Amino acid sequence: MAKASALGRGLGALLSEIEEAYDNELPKRNGFEEISITEVRPNPYQPRKHFDPVSLSELSESIKTHGLLQPIVVKEDLDGYVLIAGERRLRASKLAKLKTIKAIIVSVSDEQMRQHALIENIQRDELNAIDLAQAYQELIEIHELTHDQLSHTVHKSRAQITNTLRLLQLSDKGRKALVEGKISAGHAKVVVGLDQNEQSLMIDSIIGQKLSVRDVEQMAKSFKLPRESAVEPHVTIEALNFDELQKHLAKMGLKTSKKGSKLTLEFENNGQIETFLTTLSS
Repeated sequence: MAKASALGRGLGALLSEIEEAYDNELPKRNGFEEISITEVRPNPYQPRKHFDPVSLSELSESIKTHGLLQPIVVKEDLDGYVLIAGERRLRASKLAKLKTIKAIIVSVSDEQMRQHALIENIQRDELNAIDLAQAYQELIEIHELTHDQLSHTVHKSRAQITNTLRLLQLSDKGRKALVEGKISAGHAKVVVGLDQNEQSLMIDSIIGQKLSVRDVEQMAKSFKLPRESAVEPHVTIEALNFDELQKHLAKMGLKTSKKGSKLTLEFENNGQIETFLTTLSS
């Protein structure tokens, strides 16, 4: 739990620093700095991969009309700036053909920037299900956290984290369909338990036939039935009773021993063998 606590404190310190930049540094810098938009590079640790083009276009039009109301947050670099927070605002400002952008400049380490990018997006619910799952996985791997420790760090339930991480088992086709909103998270939770060919068939059916989650659950059961019927039934072998046979062989002077379903004959000489063969052929 120590690692989770340390992570939480690091994030808190970083968020506090950014808040202080808004509250304290802005008056000293006349509210913000205006920097060249071409000098701002995206955050390399940004977990959000999908940005809705319609939403970006709407934000761009708003920026054209009213200007950028909330500055982005950046870190100064050797050849410009690295974005820390505000990628939607940056992208929309580029769409609006702005030459400069309002920015608050803070000093943070690369590790803090990485933590902030991951956890800020998680806490603000700005990630689609797949990006969220990948963000969870990255935090777990970086800080060697358990699902329970991560739950306390990002203030999400352990069940939500575990169920979200399962979505990484989706095929590429399944991930794409989920990100594009062609299937819901409810659909995905059912589909994830199938192999890739079955996932592909199921996803095509969901999209083409507008299947509900309940429909998909029923369809998934039909996939599992052939597997269950293909398993060979367990055959119970009846216990064999050699008692009468052993008595008969004993009268012939033959020693026997039994083990499970096997009966072993013991011959002392060739004469016993010939007598036994004669008995069989008579």
